[in-house]
Amino acid sequence: MAIIKEILTLAYVCEYESAYDLSQQKKFSNPKIFTANGDLSKRWYVYFSYRNPKTGKLKRVTPIYGEANRYKTKEERLFVLTKYQKVLLKLLKEGFNPFEDNSELIEQRKAKQEDLQNEIKKINPKEEEKESEAPKMTIKEAFDYGLKLKEKLLSKTTKRAYENRLKNFLLWLETDKPDLKTIDKLDERVVSEFLNNVLTNTSARNRNNYRVDLSSIVQVLVDNYIISQNYVKKIPVLKTIPQRNKTYTLEKQEDIYSYLEKEDPTLLLFIKFISYNFLRPIEVCRLKVEDIDLKNKTVRFMAKSGVVKTKIIPDLLIEDLPDLSHLNKKLDVFTPDGIGGHWDIDEDNKRDYFTKRFKRVVKDHFNLGTDYGLYSFRHTFITKLYRALVKASSPFEAKSRLMLITGHSSMGALEKYLRDIDAELPADYSALLK
Repeated sequence: MAIIKEILTLAYVCEYESAYDLSQQKKFSNPKIFTANGDLSKRWYVYFSYRNPKTGKLKRVTPIYGEANRYKTKEERLFVLTKYQKVLLKLLKEGFNPFEDNSELIEQRKAKQEDLQNEIKKINPKEEEKESEAPKMTIKEAFDYGLKLKEKLLSKTTKRAYENRLKNFLLWLETDKPDLKTIDKLDERVVSEFLNNVLTNTSARNRNNYRVDLSSIVQVLVDNYIISQNYVKKIPVLKTIPQRNKTYTLEKQEDIYSYLEKEDPTLLLFIKFISYNFLRPIEVCRLKVEDIDLKNKTVRFMAKSGVVKTKIIPDLLIEDLPDLSHLNKKLDVFTPDGIGGHWDIDEDNKRDYFTKRFKRVVKDHFNLGTDYGLYSFRHTFITKLYRALVKASSPFEAKSRLMLITGHSSMGALEKYLRDIDAELPADYSALLK
């Protein structure tokens, strides 16, 4: 009914419009609609120019957004903005001037609209009882819209994590808050209650991860005028105790290497990319044959940040690499069946496969606890490398060289990492205690 009222209002106002004198210099340009070439992730608006009384030149005025960007389809936005365009043109013709006080004009228009409302009530007294608000987006529609806008910035793995967490949140709402349907009714209290449920059933770290993803999507909705504020930001982050794999002793690492030389050479080569090139397990899983350049002794890989990086391959690893020159460049380096082949599954599943393979072949054999894993080799060899470097140079020089090798983004990040794995130990201080 809001649309009918607006049309009636415009028709009523038309009776009072003054003729527009084309012989005079135009005071304003006709309002136009900006659609960002159909990109719904950007703001759409109505814009126009008005003649500046001081300079005498047409000047662009602050655009009108209104509620248009709350809508998620092109048709809806154009429908709303077209209404704004028509109303704005009529206001300009009536004498609206963005450089002056328009209070009198506004009061006159209010009076006309009140007269119109009274006429409508006479025609249909029940009209005033009907709501004129536009329909609200459901929570699922809003989350789908937010994720669609954000997905171009996400890797496949991260997007899948978002989808899973949003799905679990929606399932919880269906069970625990069945009457909560629209996004405007979702608030801090409801999200906090859900996060407490996650904490009770899993861990503080998982709860914090849900909070981050929900906050990120809600912020997209705020940026696109679906809702007014990001209430998830107000929910505090819980302190967590990070769980990090332990470093192997030199003896244990050598025992594992000797054992794998006979039992599983493919897994041993996988581990050596972690040990000697300091790649993360998932980064090793991503490697294609084309990423390894034996001529220049380099390896190209997608890092944790999503950026493609290049590292040298040390001779220690070059010696162990098989001949890859005869293989198709698009093949995966590591597969369940050996080196070089097609393995068309998600990278997360690839990492899980090698994690389970390591448990079956190594951890069960050596009775290693949950604190030891594939990541432990990265910690072990970074520790070994740092302690070798610091013997021949100052700690700062050693860290500067080490940062180039490990690929840490900053000295601070490297120093925190070294502290976490206890790579940096003091010299014997017995003499100070005597």
